Amino acid sequence: MTMPLTSTIATRTGPDWPCQVKIPGSYDWERSAVKWLRELVPTRYAGYPTLIRHPILLARHAHIQVQHEIRVARTALQTARADLPGLGLSESVIEHTIKMYAAEVLQLQHIARSIREVTQALIDTHAAR
Repeated sequence: MTMPLTSTIATRTGPDWPCQVKIPGSYDWERSAVKWLRELVPTRYAGYPTLIRHPILLARHAHIQVQHEIRVARTALQTARADLPGLGLSESVIEHTIKMYAAEVLQLQHIARSIREVTQALIDTHAAR
């Protein structure tokens, strides 16, 4: 019996593995991981040679970056109802904004889990060398 590729990927890498990153052990998987991680950090950091040469450091920085973004989105969500009416925004705009921040927190939490999976795979790969 042949299992679908997506089932195999989820089993081998976990459900939060980013689709942009190849499976650990496959050809060029670390390059795909670095490319994905670089997209998660500010451009000025993505070009630092030390971070590019050491993907585990890049993963660490991406994790820190996303944790800060989660805090910002949570703060914006928690303060929206109190702060936004004073800016002259209508109730419907405020409600849409709250939904946007709530969705962003969930998305960022997913990205954080994905970063953890990629980081662990990078650590495992480098430990096996």
